[in-house]
Amino acid sequence: MSVCIQFLPDDVTIAAEPGEPLLQVAARAGVSIPTGCLMGSCHACEVEIDGEEAICSCISAVPSGRSQMTVNLYCDPSW
Repeated sequence: MSVCIQFLPDDVTIAAEPGEPLLQVAARAGVSIPTGCLMGSCHACEVEIDGEEAICSCISAVPSGRSQMTVNLYCDPSW
Protein backbone atom coordinates (compact mmCIF):
# COMPACT_ATOMS: atom_id res chain seq x y z
CA MET A 1 0.00 0.00 0.00
CA SER A 2 1.55 3.29 -1.06
CA VAL A 3 1.61 6.48 1.02
CA CYS A 4 0.55 9.82 -0.49
CA ILE A 5 3.16 12.41 0.54
CA GLN A 6 2.61 16.15 0.18
CA PHE A 7 5.69 18.38 0.33
CA LEU A 8 5.13 21.94 1.56
CA PRO A 9 5.59 24.80 0.85
CA ASP A 10 5.98 23.61 -2.77
CA ASP A 11 2.61 21.78 -2.66
CA VAL A 12 4.01 18.76 -4.52
CA THR A 13 2.32 15.40 -3.97
CA ILE A 14 3.81 11.99 -4.79
CA ALA A 15 3.12 8.35 -3.97
CA ALA A 16 5.82 6.48 -2.04
CA GLU A 17 6.32 3.02 -0.65
CA PRO A 18 6.70 2.35 3.09
CA GLY A 19 10.38 2.02 3.93
CA GLU A 20 11.50 4.22 1.01
CA PRO A 21 14.10 6.80 2.15
CA LEU A 22 12.52 10.23 2.52
CA LEU A 23 15.36 11.98 0.67
CA GLN A 24 14.84 9.62 -2.28
CA VAL A 25 11.11 10.35 -2.35
CA ALA A 26 11.78 14.09 -2.29
CA ALA A 27 14.28 13.79 -5.16
CA ARG A 28 11.78 11.80 -7.23
CA ALA A 29 9.22 14.55 -6.60
CA GLY A 30 11.69 17.24 -7.70
CA VAL A 31 11.85 18.67 -4.18
CA SER A 32 15.24 19.63 -2.79
CA ILE A 33 15.90 19.01 0.90
CA PRO A 34 19.21 20.55 2.02
CA THR A 35 21.62 18.07 3.59
CA GLY A 36 24.85 18.29 5.52
CA CYS A 37 26.30 15.29 7.30
CA LEU A 38 23.79 12.66 6.02
CA MET A 39 23.95 11.01 9.48
CA GLY A 40 21.30 13.00 11.39
CA SER A 41 23.79 14.97 13.45
CA CYS A 42 23.77 18.41 11.86
CA HIS A 43 19.98 18.72 11.40
CA ALA A 44 20.36 20.55 8.06
CA CYS A 45 17.75 18.20 6.58
CA GLU A 46 15.21 18.64 9.39
CA VAL A 47 11.60 18.69 8.21
CA GLU A 48 8.27 18.81 10.00
CA ILE A 49 5.89 15.85 9.62
CA ASP A 50 2.14 16.51 9.71
CA GLY A 51 2.63 19.86 11.45
CA GLU A 52 3.93 18.21 14.61
CA GLU A 53 7.07 16.09 14.68
CA ALA A 54 10.47 17.34 13.45
CA ILE A 55 12.71 14.64 11.94
CA CYS A 56 16.02 14.45 10.10
CA SER A 57 15.05 13.35 6.60
CA CYS A 58 18.50 11.92 5.83
CA ILE A 59 17.95 9.05 8.28
CA SER A 60 14.17 8.69 7.92
CA ALA A 61 11.97 6.55 5.73
CA VAL A 62 8.32 6.58 4.74
CA PRO A 63 6.42 4.99 7.66
CA SER A 64 4.14 2.01 7.22
CA GLY A 65 0.53 1.95 8.32
CA ARG A 66 -0.33 5.38 6.94
CA SER A 67 -2.18 6.43 3.81
CA GLN A 68 -0.87 10.00 3.70
CA MET A 69 1.55 12.43 5.32
CA THR A 70 2.64 16.03 4.94
CA VAL A 71 6.31 17.02 4.93
CA ASN A 72 6.94 20.72 5.58
CA LEU A 73 10.43 21.85 4.58
CA TYR A 74 12.25 24.25 6.83
CA CYS A 75 14.32 27.11 5.48
CA ASP A 76 17.45 27.58 7.58
CA PRO A 77 19.36 30.65 6.36
CA SER A 78 22.57 29.37 7.97
CA TRP A 79 22.81 26.50 5.44
